[in-house]
Amino acid sequence: MSLSNSWMLPKTVLRLNIIFPKVQDYFFSAVPFYSQRNVAGALTKYTVRYLNTSGMMASSSIKTPSVKRLSIEGNIAVGKSTFLTTLAKAFPGWHMVTEPVKKWQHIQGSGACSKNTNLLQLMYQDPSRWSYTFQTFSCMGRLKAQLEPCSEQVMKIENPVQIFERSVYSDRYVFAKNLFDLGHMSEIEWTIYQDWHSFLLQQFKDQVALNGILYLQATPEKCFERLRQRGRSEEEQVELGYLKDLHVQHEHWLTEKCTKVHFENIKNVPVLVLDANKDFKDNPEEEEILTDKVKTFLANL
Repeated sequence: MSLSNSWMLPKTVLRLNIIFPKVQDYFFSAVPFYSQRNVAGALTKYTVRYLNTSGMMASSSIKTPSVKRLSIEGNIAVGKSTFLTTLAKAFPGWHMVTEPVKKWQHIQGSGACSKNTNLLQLMYQDPSRWSYTFQTFSCMGRLKAQLEPCSEQVMKIENPVQIFERSVYSDRYVFAKNLFDLGHMSEIEWTIYQDWHSFLLQQFKDQVALNGILYLQATPEKCFERLRQRGRSEEEQVELGYLKDLHVQHEHWLTEKCTKVHFENIKNVPVLVLDANKDFKDNPEEEEILTDKVKTFLANL
């Protein structure tokens, strides 16, 4: 497809070029007579086509693995990465899946002279322009991670466990929802996001299901303090109010259960709330308290 035809695409489709190479070609091959009215359908068709061509679309006959799958959820700078390290020390056989922050910071364009793009920085600098693009990219990354099978080494242990740093569920019910509530995603962008998100999770069903959620709960003020301490350059513009909004979204979803959830396999998933207000890094006593709670939680799943 020539660039002269790109005017035919809405901005939400054009923005996806930063995520996948030749996205316009995929759209025009999947939907020859493109219109604004079928944008949501086109996005889901494109996504399925992409997953098919990359070998990720799984057969519905695949059985749910015996591995127990949990996600660590919580506010920005609550201590998720630190907690993953703590769990890895306590349970060395477990499979830990970290959040791909470096990938968000270094996106290589498809052109020969393309430079790296820091999508995380773009999102914080201009959320109204980049929120939809960022949430699409982050959710696709989480989906790929949750579809990735555990290694043979992990599956050989008696009770294999896989831990994800956040999930496709928090991507929607916390972060994307919050950006829409704040007005950084338009109504059409939020509608499109929910459309392809629902479609994909309905397609994969138990393959992306979780057995439980570990919710690191801390006050927004404590998270803001840690955010400033770690000094990530992209987060210089993050204000306490934004963390307060995210805290409310987490509480609505995981403790108050008032967020509307659209997937049966996650509606009643067990949630372990862990007090993360105390600093547990390099604190063996506090680390042991938290890991013991996780061990008991797992035993009851």
